[in-house]
Amino acid sequence: MRHITEVGLSLIKSFEGFSSVIYQDVGGLPTIGYGHLILPQEKPLFKTSITEAEAISLLKKDILLAGRAVTRLINIPLRNNQFDALVSFTFNLGSGTLQRSSLRHKVNREEHEDVPAEFMRWVWAGGKRLPGLIRRRKAEAELYLSE
Repeated sequence: MRHITEVGLSLIKSFEGFSSVIYQDVGGLPTIGYGHLILPQEKPLFKTSITEAEAISLLKKDILLAGRAVTRLINIPLRNNQFDALVSFTFNLGSGTLQRSSLRHKVNREEHEDVPAEFMRWVWAGGKRLPGLIRRRKAEAELYLSE
């Protein structure tokens, strides 16, 4: 099983930020730690705050799921930076989004020069272009193209 590098982990952590208490993400979903979406059955586990170490443990589990989705949906060999960028994207938007996206099709057809524009299509939330998502997608696109 392939794992995200420290570069990819740091990228995700920098955009997610840490919260020890539950907050509503831009989509209005209950979230804690480093962007961990709280499932209904998990709510009792997070009635109080969590530590940063607990948040990192949750993040690593969530990233593992995103990494598995990337491995399942992308059928070409990826460099570490490409894998990391796609895991960040999938962590943020979900595996269903990657599965349905033209980003996935461009990657699988090895149309790497078109991939940055595909990342930039995903900067909207709640009907608005969000500056944070613009920065994140640019960072993911730059990481994808880096050596």
